[in-house]
Amino acid sequence: MKKQLLLFAFSALAFTSCDDDNLTAYEMDIMKGDWKEVKTEIISGKDNKTVLETTTPEGCTAKNTLFFRTDNYVSYTAYDGDAAGTNCHFAAKNEGNYTYDADSKALNIQLKGEGDEADNMSFRVDMLTQTELRLTQLVGNYDKNGDKIIDVTYITYKR
Repeated sequence: MKKQLLLFAFSALAFTSCDDDNLTAYEMDIMKGDWKEVKTEIISGKDNKTVLETTTPEGCTAKNTLFFRTDNYVSYTAYDGDAAGTNCHFAAKNEGNYTYDADSKALNIQLKGEGDEADNMSFRVDMLTQTELRLTQLVGNYDKNGDKIIDVTYITYKR
């Protein structure tokens, strides 16, 4: 009986040690594909509830696309044109790599721009479903409302 209990304990330990890798792979599989930004919100750092500013992409910028693959490749494609969004054209595509940790929900993106300059961005994944991705920007936040507390930027993407 003790041998069976010991075998069960080791089996449970083996299964749980694989869970992190499986969860990361599962969430990266959900993340793969094209995402379009639908809104950016700046939320008060004081209460993490009060919306200080909301912006939505308009015109050609609404066609900008963030793309993920499961092999850690990421790209951002930008479009430019008139304000009405009727005469849009390809403006730029930045490619790079990302890392994702399902436990901490940390998403780090490194895009290479023109001249091989790297743009490093750090986010926390707040929501990830088949149709919605909400990121918290971890670097570059500022005090929007002047209360001496850094406010937080949230970016929401949809398929």
